[in-house]
Amino acid sequence: MSKIFENKLCLFVCGIVLGLVAVVLAMGGNPGNMAFCIACFIRDIAGATKFHQAAVVQYFRPEIVGLVVGSFLIAFATKEFKVTSGSSPLTRFVLGICTMILALVFLGCPLRMLLRMTGGDLNAYVAFVGFVLGIVCGAIFLKNGYELTDDKKENNNIAGFILPIALVVLLVAYNMSLGKGVDAEGKDIVTAGQFAISNSGPGAAHAAVFASLIGAIVFGIIAQKSRTCFAGSIRNAIFTKDVKMFLPILGLFVTMLVFNITQGKFKPSFDGQPVAHSEHFWNFISMFGVGLAATFAGGCPLRQLILSGEGHVDNVLNVIGMFIGAAIAHNFGLASSANGTTAAGRVAAIVCLIIVVCIGLLNTKKQPN
Repeated sequence: MSKIFENKLCLFVCGIVLGLVAVVLAMGGNPGNMAFCIACFIRDIAGATKFHQAAVVQYFRPEIVGLVVGSFLIAFATKEFKVTSGSSPLTRFVLGICTMILALVFLGCPLRMLLRMTGGDLNAYVAFVGFVLGIVCGAIFLKNGYELTDDKKENNNIAGFILPIALVVLLVAYNMSLGKGVDAEGKDIVTAGQFAISNSGPGAAHAAVFASLIGAIVFGIIAQKSRTCFAGSIRNAIFTKDVKMFLPILGLFVTMLVFNITQGKFKPSFDGQPVAHSEHFWNFISMFGVGLAATFAGGCPLRQLILSGEGHVDNVLNVIGMFIGAAIAHNFGLASSANGTTAAGRVAAIVCLIIVVCIGLLNTKKQPN
């Protein structure tokens, strides 16, 4: 089965399937130009569990659960599930925090950046240039000896089950808590018991739970088998001339582009794009940092979730770091909005970039002559 996913045509078709999942979720009600966004959806889950209080971005996204579960199921079925840990977990945790803060300054992860590009958002193209240059700089560090400590196989496989089970339990508990109520003005609203849920804004726009979960499981299975990674694909294409990892990304891009054009949703412009801002320097620099951090962490936010599903505990720490980063970003006013970046967000982006560069320097060992 693994050999099938070495075929270039198969990898491109995998990307088409990923794109079709995004299309279904977009048509099902997910926010405009945000059919699938790892950073945004982890942020929404942080809000749903009350780790931040931004009322418009609070919803327990089934997509994040589905990605991890899909990766877990296919890895377990194909005997690729292997619990490992010990590869600089604290460093990966910090990289996760920085990745999320930087992504929320831009307003999206690499996956949403691609989806924004297919909708004609020219701000995303500016960010893409920054993202690629961040990966190039990260690859230079790799060539000069950057390396995190080697991970080790665990004797106990229980650790690899914790994240998938915890996410499923929380998703069930969240949906069981949903009910109906009224707000201060007497309008009908959805309530979430001890959790939180948005009744307006991006958090209130979502596809049906079942459709989101099944679609994401399919997405997770395909992403695991095709090794889909935005950072890794660009790194390999530039430095090793190996375009195989880029083919699923290309298939996803083409599918969403065709969908947006045929549906009249392709509107090239800098202004008026859904949940986006046009501060070019900060779009560039924040995604430069995301590209650099993803290269140092061994994968983009999507890849971190997929690796977590495969049993890699250190990648779970990166995901938890992103969760905490989302809480920090919204609790301290670091996240951008359609109105632009915040002063605190701009400072945080520079600080996070400095931290990521320091991680690169401190983990680069000089190669013997």
